[in-house]
Amino acid sequence: MSPAPPPGSPPPQEGASAELLARVPELLDAMRSVGSGLGLHSTLNRICETAADLAHARYAAIGVVDEDGEGLADFVHHGVDEATARRVGHLPDGHKGLLGALIRDPEPVRLGDLTEDPRSCGFPAYHPPMRGFLGVPIRVQGEIFGNLYLTDKHAGEPFTDYDLAMVRVLAAEAGIAIGNARLYEAAQQRERWIDGSVAVTTALLAGGDTDDALQIVAEQARRLSGAAAGVVLLPADGGGLEIVAVDAPRPTNALGAVIPLENGIVAELLAGRPVFVDDAATDPRLDDGPARSYGPVMLLPLCRDEKVLGGLVMPRARGDRPFSRTERALGERFASQAALALTMAEAQRDRERLAVYEDRDRIARDLHDLVIQRLFATGMMLESAQRGSAVPEVRDGIGGAVDELDVTIQEIRSAIFALQQPAEAPTGLRTRVLREITMAAVPLGFTPSHRFVGPVDTAVGDLTGKNLIAALRETLSNAFRHAHAARIEVVVDATAVLPDGRPGVRLTVADDGVGVPEGGRRSGLHNLERRAETVGGSSRLGPGIGADGGGTTVLWEAPY
Repeated sequence: MSPAPPPGSPPPQEGASAELLARVPELLDAMRSVGSGLGLHSTLNRICETAADLAHARYAAIGVVDEDGEGLADFVHHGVDEATARRVGHLPDGHKGLLGALIRDPEPVRLGDLTEDPRSCGFPAYHPPMRGFLGVPIRVQGEIFGNLYLTDKHAGEPFTDYDLAMVRVLAAEAGIAIGNARLYEAAQQRERWIDGSVAVTTALLAGGDTDDALQIVAEQARRLSGAAAGVVLLPADGGGLEIVAVDAPRPTNALGAVIPLENGIVAELLAGRPVFVDDAATDPRLDDGPARSYGPVMLLPLCRDEKVLGGLVMPRARGDRPFSRTERALGERFASQAALALTMAEAQRDRERLAVYEDRDRIARDLHDLVIQRLFATGMMLESAQRGSAVPEVRDGIGGAVDELDVTIQEIRSAIFALQQPAEAPTGLRTRVLREITMAAVPLGFTPSHRFVGPVDTAVGDLTGKNLIAALRETLSNAFRHAHAARIEVVVDATAVLPDGRPGVRLTVADDGVGVPEGGRRSGLHNLERRAETVGGSSRLGPGIGADGGGTTVLWEAPY
């Protein structure tokens, strides 16, 4: 090993002028290249490439030291093709070997043959052979950011003192460029989290479906954290936390699953404490199951005024880097903002429910005090006219009208009774379907026809029923806003057989409207598909019930 000169000392003077003069233009070009651009990862790649060119090295890499200073959080390399990198597999973690030694003692190192150094621990299978080695620390604002490694000069010669001097100057410039890139990336990252918080707040306060708003929370959490999934948990009725929203690249059946209170992590979340897992595959606090397939996990409580509203889970893929301190802090702020938005949205819904109750009471009083009394008086007048008529046909006609009035009075009394029932009272799926149809009749201007097949109330589970109601609401809303239909037929069939042979329930909503235009928005249809996929079902379109198949038929089905 050739001893490295102390920091700031010049290389040997013999022949120095010619060597340095020849290479100063290269160094200036390299410094200019390193200083261009603001993306952190692209800056690291550019530093590797520039350093390799400057020192005429075949391979270059930068090991980014983790926040604890005990290993590598990232490893950027140049010179090893992608196919070889895939065969080598896992990147160095800096916990052992020569790279680990440079983390513990960040001083310049120049070796003629790194394989002969006692600190070397060898290469993994498929790793290209390397001999000459040059390692220089990179400091950002006086703190160690990482190390720049160069191996194997193209001519097979060892690295010289001039190479070391040039690379040290480049490393100093690289530290400035990395500092700027880190500041820029941190600002961009904070801006993304702020935008995500605004999107969540807007969705929750827009007065739409609560499930859709929670889904947006899961989507934003996954996108902003770079996680493999975003999961929202809310307290379950029997204790523990229930999974109420999931955003993942593939459909999952996790919706509705309850994580019991006995789980140590659930207890931490319900106590209002964040939990950070370095590796879900080995953490003893996690139960065996799907969670074991992930790597680092960030679990944050949704707290407001010391009350825990739920939890937010962001797992990364196995092998991904752990969440940094900055990401943890931003995630906690996002969770706090989401909890505030949830609280405000719930207060807004309470006010809306109160207004609805007041309207329902007023309507019930008006129906009882005005409409029924007038219908009853009209019926008595018709009965008096019936007795005074000598024409049999007239008496029969008046009798029929009186009977119809009696039926109408009974229906209105049933409606009054329904209006006086709490909206949150437990009801079966059939009743909830009828309620959605009745509510849709007001904006539509007519009541859609309906039909039930099979044991709708007993066969369909709560989770599937909940999503079916949301799908019905979405479909009727689309029919009102876009279809301009004059007739709608709703069928709920609990005897359906799914394409894979499983028993299930099928919701069919057919109309005679204008159909789905080419190139039109598909957000509502995407929502229907997503809801079906979350419970293992599917959604598709077909021809409507208008003339020549005009209109649209939505088929939404899922297993029980």
